[in-house]
Amino acid sequence: MPQGEAARRGTAKPQDQGWAWMVLLAAVLLQGLTLGFPCCIGVFFTDLQHEFQASNSQTSWFPSIMVAVLHGGGPLCSILVERFGCRFVVMLGGLLSGLGMVSSSFCKSISQLYLTAGLITGLGSCFSFQGGVTVLGYYFVRWRTLANAVASTGVSLGFTLWPLLSQHLLDEMGWRNTFLIFGGILLNCCVCGAIMRPIQMASGSPAQSAKPEEEPGSKAEEAQLSNGASPYHPVLQQHTRRTKCFQVLQKYLAFDIFCQNKGYQIYTIGVTWMMMGFALPHVYLVPYAIHSGVEEHKAALLISIIGFINIFIRPLTGLLSGHRVFTGRRIYLFSLATLLCGLSNFICVISAEFSVLILYCVILSIAMSGVGALVFQVLMDVVDMDRFSSALGLFTILESITLLIGPPLTGLLVDITSDFHYVFYNSSFFLISAALFMGLSFCALEKKNKLREASKACLDNPSKYQYSETSAEPKAESQSLPAVEYITSI
Repeated sequence: MPQGEAARRGTAKPQDQGWAWMVLLAAVLLQGLTLGFPCCIGVFFTDLQHEFQASNSQTSWFPSIMVAVLHGGGPLCSILVERFGCRFVVMLGGLLSGLGMVSSSFCKSISQLYLTAGLITGLGSCFSFQGGVTVLGYYFVRWRTLANAVASTGVSLGFTLWPLLSQHLLDEMGWRNTFLIFGGILLNCCVCGAIMRPIQMASGSPAQSAKPEEEPGSKAEEAQLSNGASPYHPVLQQHTRRTKCFQVLQKYLAFDIFCQNKGYQIYTIGVTWMMMGFALPHVYLVPYAIHSGVEEHKAALLISIIGFINIFIRPLTGLLSGHRVFTGRRIYLFSLATLLCGLSNFICVISAEFSVLILYCVILSIAMSGVGALVFQVLMDVVDMDRFSSALGLFTILESITLLIGPPLTGLLVDITSDFHYVFYNSSFFLISAALFMGLSFCALEKKNKLREASKACLDNPSKYQYSETSAEPKAESQSLPAVEYITSI
């Protein structure tokens, strides 16, 4: 009887045990291979400049395109996962990543690197990363939060190991052979994808893909067909295409939430502005250190220090922010971490001594851990979970735009002034202004909501989400979580 009851309820043995932990290990490796990989590009910055006689601005387009595609390809990845499954998408991403880096080793100009290492490798990394995150939502239910936290340590491991490996290979065999080897390493994403076999779930299981809801407009189409309208009628075909296009935009790009939810609007604008300066130290720290007289091995070690500290600080930050004291107040922790990131950049302006740069990396790593651990958790606080995936799609698209243009514009400023200090001035400006904007705006929005609740005498039923402008009607306490949870990619 217990087995029959378990089968009736859709309980599945693969979840939270057995092979699920092998899938988690594969997810850790995937995040180290994908999200951790762009951090090592700064090691090759000077060599690529000399090889192609390129300026700082031209060279910085290469990592900018890679990171922008890595973040902005989320909606396309979601469509492929829905159509072909996680295993196929992860293995496709590994194939593209390896192909992109192997092709990069034969490039004859910096513009060819934009296509091979930037676009192809970036898109492959996006597929492997997001496909690996998605499959965790199917393999883990009870331990899903723990699984996501453990998987995120792969990013820190990648930050620690990629720069050291890059500098060693660069010294031994040059950047072309190093890129060729990187192509082989990234092909291991295919091995990780092969581990992520699909789960055959019983009916009604939480990890089973939900049946698609009836599409809006289908009833109208059926009514027109029942009235004798031909399905091949031009007007009906045009109406069907518009309906499907609207459904795709509504599902993957939540413009309606952006227009109606002030909290989501403020947060999206703030993070998009923040990303103009967030990636600048990752791209220019190593070139700045080498330009200031620091040995190449020590300069590469700076990025590894950031990653090593992240291994320990990011989980602690996640545990701290999960305390009930910070419920509804995580946006202020996020703003504080962003502010600390901006202020830490002034250390590099004061001095470029190696010991001072180590101090900078320690402080920056602590602040970055807060940003990375909270960026998507705050988004979950701002929007309802049933619309989180669509809100995340628009969120990542907008931030990828500023990630794309930030480093090249700053590189252009460095080319004009021949002063690397403007990298850190720019980064501080965007980070500090974004932190103040988000913190003060949410504070004003919270006061506005409290005044509105007081005027309507609704103090007995406070809103569950302080920052989302939803109706004053009380919501049910139990909300069904989606099968997929997203974790930080910063």
